[in-house]
Amino acid sequence: MSRFFATAIAVAMVPVAGAGAQISAPATPPIGSPILIPRAGPPAPPSLSNYPVLAPRSGPLPSSLTLVQALEEAEARSPAVLAARARVEAASARIRQAGLRTNPELSIEVENFLGTGDLKGFRATETTVAVNQRLDLGGRRQARVSTAQVELAAERIRLDIARADLARSVREQFARAVVARDRLSLAEDSEERARELARIAQLLVDNGREPPLRALRARSAATQAAAELEAARADERASRATLVSLFGMTEAVPSVSGKLIDLEPRLVNPAISLEVRLAEAERLIAEAELRQEQAASRLDPAVGLGVRHVREAGAVALVGGMSLPLPVFDRNRGNIEAARAGIRAAEANLANVRASVQVRAANAATSVQSATARVEALERSAIPEANETLRLSRLAYIEGRASLVELLDAQTAYRQAQSALIDARLAQALATAELGRVAAQQDSQ
Repeated sequence: MSRFFATAIAVAMVPVAGAGAQISAPATPPIGSPILIPRAGPPAPPSLSNYPVLAPRSGPLPSSLTLVQALEEAEARSPAVLAARARVEAASARIRQAGLRTNPELSIEVENFLGTGDLKGFRATETTVAVNQRLDLGGRRQARVSTAQVELAAERIRLDIARADLARSVREQFARAVVARDRLSLAEDSEERARELARIAQLLVDNGREPPLRALRARSAATQAAAELEAARADERASRATLVSLFGMTEAVPSVSGKLIDLEPRLVNPAISLEVRLAEAERLIAEAELRQEQAASRLDPAVGLGVRHVREAGAVALVGGMSLPLPVFDRNRGNIEAARAGIRAAEANLANVRASVQVRAANAATSVQSATARVEALERSAIPEANETLRLSRLAYIEGRASLVELLDAQTAYRQAQSALIDARLAQALATAELGRVAAQQDSQ
């Protein structure tokens, strides 16, 4: 019996025919190119060196945050980017798993024991130890690896989309925070001017140069300006808190500084946008799934090799066998048809995405041009003219050559011009952020 088990263990250690080859995982090819699977060596995880380390940055933010710093902090801290990175690593691990064969099965079978007559007890037992291996033929393993590879390519694009979306959100919210800061500064200036005007109006009333109604109106304007100042302070605090929430933080940054825009407008090629590349990857996934379902419909035999010990004769012999499923009822036709329908859906989605990105790029470029022209017009003429009008009106009012109503109108016009410039700069920043998002491409290019 000891010789039998030694022989059985030796047979179990012998690789079953066809079980030794492994499939390697080549670097992910560009979306749209054919996928070739070499047939040597175990699959290795693709390199992720182009992506940030999978660990959130900790510690306080800079006391005064610039746009460049905000983009860097968001990239290092954002939970959304970390989650997308983890999905890339999961897809990479699935490539390695897809390249492995199914495990062999060890079976032990004992026959002819505890019977009657000559089979009483264990005198006539026959013990068989065998190893069975499904051969995984018909391109199954190649189809699995191909599907896993295109899924990894899609997850990498989704990671780049998550990073591009985050960058756009940071640019937009940083612009809103800077605009809120500028509106607060404008509100402080308006409140100070209103208080000074109320003081001057009261002096003129006390000297008999203005009726009491003028002082009342000036005090009312000062009270309204003070209320607008408090609202501007609340908006400014909220905008800073919203900005850091994109980093996964809750404590607002003390202040923001610098410019609203860090991008230069450039030509956009919608054909290589992230959305189009993702739609192309999803089409390739659908095609790979069809190949996988077609491979699953092919015959997949299993072979076995073992050792049988006949106790009564004291003999040992090899046994072998093969099993083959008969596709009588299930030929996987339903899954194949479903995969073909998935390809048609992916192709339709690709056409829709291409058209959508084309329009989106054109609209973003037009918005940037329009907002830039408006900013330039306000800075070139409207703001200097409103500022000069306010200066002359204030001097004229102090000298008695203009009424309080004229001075208040000049202040209102100046405040409206400044507010229009702030709004135009915000629109320019938002349009530029959108154009940058549309122009974003995959890091591997």
